[in-house]
This record gives sequence, structure tokens and C-alpha cells, in this order.
Amino acid sequence: SAIFNFQSLLTVILLLICTCAYIRSLAPSILDKNKTGLLGIFWKCARIGERKSPYVAVCCVVMAFSILFIQ
Repeated sequence: SAIFNFQSLLTVILLLICTCAYIRSLAPSILDKNKTGLLGIFWKCARIGERKSPYVAVCCVVMAFSILFIQ
């Protein structure tokens, strides 16, 4: 049901990016061996989380603010 609600979809995408970046920081070999194919999505999310971390962090803060105070 997160596909039909835009805010829920953004929440899922942000959580996926943050989770993949955190897993790659702990154990990089898990995500680095699967750079292509279906599991390559997780490697790409980890790269987005690493390279665009200030923007991802701002998006996470805005998302948390909107969930806590707007909904």
C-alpha cells in the first residue's frame, strides 16, 4: 500500500537508502559482490546514501518532522 501513498513511498525509499548505507559501512563485502542484477539495487542505494549523505540526512529530518507534527 506504500506505492499508492506518496509520503509512504518516500519513507520506504529513504529507509532503504539509509539501511543499505549502514549495512555497507559495517560489512562492505555483502553489498559489493552484487553490483548488478536485482540485488544491485541495494548496492546502488548504498552508493546514494554514501555520496549524497547531507541531502539524505536533510530528507530524513524533514520526513521525521512531517510524520511527527503534520500527520
